[in-house]
Amino acid sequence: MTQLPKQLVVDVYESQDDSVRFPTSDDRAPEQLICVVDSSTGNIWGFVVVDDTRRGPGLGGIRMATDITLGEVQRLARAMTLKNSAANLPFGGGKAGIICDPVMMALNPGMKRDLIGLFAEALFSVEQYIPAPDMGTDETDIQQIYECFSERLGTGQHMRGGASRPPDKGGIPIDDWGLTAHSLFVAACTVEELEPDFELKGAQVVIQGYGNVGSIAASKLNNVGAVITGASDIHGALWHPHGLNVEELNAVRRKPGGITNYSGKADKQFGPDQIDWLLEAPCDILIPAARPDAITARNADRIQCRKIFQGANTPSNKMTEYYLKNRRGITSYSDFIVNVGGVMGCAVELKMTMDTTYREQVLAQGENGKTYVDQLIEKTVSSNMKTLMGRLGEKGDNNRIFREEAQQLAQERLDKPDQIWL
Repeated sequence: MTQLPKQLVVDVYESQDDSVRFPTSDDRAPEQLICVVDSSTGNIWGFVVVDDTRRGPGLGGIRMATDITLGEVQRLARAMTLKNSAANLPFGGGKAGIICDPVMMALNPGMKRDLIGLFAEALFSVEQYIPAPDMGTDETDIQQIYECFSERLGTGQHMRGGASRPPDKGGIPIDDWGLTAHSLFVAACTVEELEPDFELKGAQVVIQGYGNVGSIAASKLNNVGAVITGASDIHGALWHPHGLNVEELNAVRRKPGGITNYSGKADKQFGPDQIDWLLEAPCDILIPAARPDAITARNADRIQCRKIFQGANTPSNKMTEYYLKNRRGITSYSDFIVNVGGVMGCAVELKMTMDTTYREQVLAQGENGKTYVDQLIEKTVSSNMKTLMGRLGEKGDNNRIFREEAQQLAQERLDKPDQIWL
């Protein structure tokens, strides 16, 4: 069993990006690179990256994994900068990672609480970072951090301690409301609206990462006639050309062993060491909704879909997406445009915390604010998708990919921090 340290402290690195050999005017190093260490031994327990605060404090989730690296957290923090900017939110980009086994922590809630408490104490000194849940963490963990900060600040009304807290504490339940999945669904519906030869009804869908995002995206797409032919989680993967039973998948995914408990018919089943094979299954829509770098040069030639909607952050890079589009005819819709629903819910919650009038306006829309948040996501994602697809069509450059246009849009809005859609 992991022995927790007595104290965690932050060690600030010089902010630089060693991958940029000769920086250009477009390169911008993260504002803060932070290592979270055991004060007694110096052992590394995690990382925090504040990427860019031109639009506001860096908002982004805390990820827990045994193999999390500073490089991964840095890339995810940059993705949050682009995501918050493209959505015209008053926040910059940030991200954190804890080096620990999330499965072990789920089995030892007391130990997890102790670890989150230690991490919260260390985080308090990072004033420009606002945490939220991510893989391995949840709303209870964020509430614990929030309460730690409240005690330090001497007030329960602040933005420092995080967002996506429990509803009974004034938070917005990102996962229970399926906000990230809702933004993916809106993006798919917008593409259907704009492209006459693309239809969701009857479309075959493969979802890598059948968790809080993937499962709800599956339900939403299935409800409009799409067929979920493939699904995977950390335990295994299933594929059936005539469709899997979504209701049963949703029922078994939280059980020990996850979707390996599925009793329906599956033509192919892969174990935990082969789950990435599912990405190569033939389909119309592929949704990578797990860890970064799911689609790379290693498997790009074997991807067999028409469209990729990125449910995870940074599931592929620009060069891979360029190859997919211009050599394979596969369009990949960027994470920071299509999976923005979760962070939008966080932004609404933070504003509600600080603005009583705004809170009343949100709640007046109904469903404890869900109606307002859903409509804000629909407006934002649909508008951005139409803008980007329109720009690509107007330029008539068949070589230019969606990500390039999306990055340009995000950059334009970074330079206009006063433009806010909340």
